[in-house]
Amino acid sequence: MKALIYTRCHAGLVSSYLAGESLLHSAKAIGWDVRTEIHSQLCTTEPFTEEDIAEAELIIVAAVAGSDLSRFDGKKLFRADIDTAIQHPQRCLQEAQAQAKIYHVTDETVANKIEQIIVETPSTEHNGKPLNVIAVTACPTGVAHTYMAAEALERAAKQLGYNMHVEKRGSIGAKDALSPEQIALADLVILAADIEVDTTPFAGKRIYRTSTGKALKQPQMVLSEATVNARPEAENSQRSSAVVREDPGVYKHLMTGVSYMLPMVVAGGLSVALSFMLGIEAFKEPGTLAAALMKIGSDSAFALMIPLLSGYIAFSIADRPGLTPGLVGGMLASSLGAGFLGGIVSGFFAGYTAKAMVQKIQLPKTMEALKPILIVPLFSTLITGLMMIFIIGGPVAGIMKGLENFLVTMGDANAVLLGLLLGAMMCFDLGGPVNKAAYAFGVGLLASKQYEPMAAIMAAGMTPAIAMGIVTWLGRRHFSADEREAGKASFVLGLCFISEGAIPFAARDPLRVIPSMMVGGAIAGALSMYFDITLMAPHGGLLVLFIPHAISAPLLYAGIIAIGSIISALIYLTLMRVISVKGPEAVSV
Repeated sequence: MKALIYTRCHAGLVSSYLAGESLLHSAKAIGWDVRTEIHSQLCTTEPFTEEDIAEAELIIVAAVAGSDLSRFDGKKLFRADIDTAIQHPQRCLQEAQAQAKIYHVTDETVANKIEQIIVETPSTEHNGKPLNVIAVTACPTGVAHTYMAAEALERAAKQLGYNMHVEKRGSIGAKDALSPEQIALADLVILAADIEVDTTPFAGKRIYRTSTGKALKQPQMVLSEATVNARPEAENSQRSSAVVREDPGVYKHLMTGVSYMLPMVVAGGLSVALSFMLGIEAFKEPGTLAAALMKIGSDSAFALMIPLLSGYIAFSIADRPGLTPGLVGGMLASSLGAGFLGGIVSGFFAGYTAKAMVQKIQLPKTMEALKPILIVPLFSTLITGLMMIFIIGGPVAGIMKGLENFLVTMGDANAVLLGLLLGAMMCFDLGGPVNKAAYAFGVGLLASKQYEPMAAIMAAGMTPAIAMGIVTWLGRRHFSADEREAGKASFVLGLCFISEGAIPFAARDPLRVIPSMMVGGAIAGALSMYFDITLMAPHGGLLVLFIPHAISAPLLYAGIIAIGSIISALIYLTLMRVISVKGPEAVSV
């Protein structure tokens, strides 16, 4: 069967690419001779030639309404739904064979061309002027998703004719920060953030909230939904009070706390590692550089980790009124031995306590100014502190002590199982909630001086992006030039512990990429735990190997990462039939 596959979505980005690739792989698997014309910025494709169209026995179109199909006049054509093409490509091909009909250009085609103009160029004006959109992107680590989501939004906005400015809240602060003039001129605000963002500068503006993942994968849909669904968010009359808004959820509050804690963890862990570089027990000598580095890292930075986690969880929930009780609750959790679990509990308790007080306490206008600076901080702190000391702290400290004892005394079998679980979680959604939950677990244990889980987590997290770089090199004949370039970038990102480098490949072929990555990541995590490898810093990738004592066995650790990455790559190449389980000969994708 000689067939042509034509795909086109509104934004010309992810959906079009996924539909074309899904249909292509399924068609080749059943022996069809297929060519594709995919209208997507994720790949470069040549338009069908007149010879291609003349020789085709069947044309499958998965495209938006209004696409110009006049060149297919007189050919056997089947219109497929884009979502069906992505999720059920084999069924789509079967329906195409059974239901395709001869296509004729009619007056309806002219109507479709008019509809195409309407669909692909939605209203970009407000009061007769181009729509001004501003956005803020922010992810918990502030490394990959933050910038990838911003780039996707800017590209989609340019296609739609919007005037757009995006502020990236990265790990080193805000890049391309929005100016007061840009905020004043904005018709709507998009907050594509996985952590809580202060909305005070956007008071009175229409705001639309979404995740960095959705902004990255469906930017045009985000822009369309924002123009329709953005609403002003009610705020308290006092700017220093909490903004009254819909609760964004437990996950986002937790990730906000983790994102503020993370730089402290990195600084503390590497300071301790530098102290060890001068001698494992050199810090015991008072007045030495090693002792000073240990005081900076262990006694100061690590001591602030749990208060920061708790404080910014509370801040995410209740805005500034939650910060004081959250910090105090976190300090009590640390001093009571409740660890990062106590910090999480105190953060949520302090945040919701402060938020309830802001919303429920009513005072005369003459005393209203006292609420944000005296009444709420004082009473929320007292309530949180007393709860931690007399009710919460003791039981949570017991749980934390039991967890620490389990990690210290667990045998090889339990260590391997824990490594398998953490490794698989890190590779499941590449920066999504499951990945971040595993990462937060490892980071939290650093405060309790449990360094093995963090090593397993980073080894597993590096595996997916490195593996996809290996895949596009070993199977380069089966990837386009753009895909091979993406593979090179993915490899470099993987070396830096940025799992998101594998996202374009996972989005294109999730059913084969994700399981392959999970197997390799789970093996890497298990091996790291089996060999009791410790890691002092929660980020940095292979760069950390060059810091003495930051990793307990750097060469072995590098080997474990290589093993996990190669296993993932070989599994994926086998699943896509670039290599055979019986031998290395290449076969058709």
